[in-house]
Amino acid sequence: MSLNIIDNKEVESASKMNNDGTWNKAQGGTELMNNALVERVDKSLLEQFNIIKSRVREVSTDKTNILWLHDLWADPEAQHLKDPESRKRFGKLVFVSNWQLQTYNMGLGVPYAESIVLKNAIDPIPFKKKSTDQIKVIYHTTPHRGLQLLIPVMQKLSEMYKDKVHLDVYSSFKAYGWEERDEPYKDLFKTAEEHPNMTYHGFQPNDVVRSALQEAHIYAYPSIWQETSCISAIEAMSARCEVVCPNLAALPETTGNFATMYQFSEDMQYHANIFANVLRHTIDNVLNEDSQKKLMFQKNWVDNFYNWDLRAAEWTGLLNALAKNVNVG
Repeated sequence: MSLNIIDNKEVESASKMNNDGTWNKAQGGTELMNNALVERVDKSLLEQFNIIKSRVREVSTDKTNILWLHDLWADPEAQHLKDPESRKRFGKLVFVSNWQLQTYNMGLGVPYAESIVLKNAIDPIPFKKKSTDQIKVIYHTTPHRGLQLLIPVMQKLSEMYKDKVHLDVYSSFKAYGWEERDEPYKDLFKTAEEHPNMTYHGFQPNDVVRSALQEAHIYAYPSIWQETSCISAIEAMSARCEVVCPNLAALPETTGNFATMYQFSEDMQYHANIFANVLRHTIDNVLNEDSQKKLMFQKNWVDNFYNWDLRAAEWTGLLNALAKNVNVG
């Protein structure tokens, strides 16, 4: 299934652009990270810098520019980084995963010496005892990342498990102010709305999704999208959900080998078959003692490694060093 690409005039009429190229109504991962950074790092320190999120629009002439990259190296907005003169405009290039930095190095020739990896972070999700009467599966990212595989797989598994398994879908491009892009996925949404073992919730604010994760047992994510990082997986892991996903892009790095991971395939039918078998096995075993012990260990690791208190300290260290013209890498 391909995305509907709409022209800039249509996008701008729906939601105006910020100076840095992000949408002022967006509530996606980049916006969550930026909001948390502003809340956690000393404002007087932040004001000394111009932090640009992925898309370069305005480069400051009196502040040090930092380019905080969230997108893939092949994105048209990143191609200027091939040019050393373009890179000279930035005091540092910040990446959200080692995998992402490696691809920028291989694809665009971005030097490691000009870069640093500061991973994404979350506020840990408090643990809430989950029901054992029904296995709750959740999908809480945009539809183009794999929903077209998940829905038919859950239709088949529902024939086997009946009411013992339920899927909750939190998915819409409305998170970015791009509701027009939901059009190719309307049939999937309708299937979820009408199926007795599925519920389609559309777009919901992050606090609503976090609460839903406290009730869920499994984050089912048959990803077909190359993630540079994966905040949805991080949040699911903090909520002690088992993550089922392929070994694609930054997912192995993000999940730290805790996910129930399978081999990615470009063949969508083959991918769906593998995913269905792995998800079925996970449903059968997620409540057993060994799985629950692993999920406790997983939560402890995620809550410490992806904690915003830690990440804010790393950002503060980077900004202080740049303010003193100290090279950090």
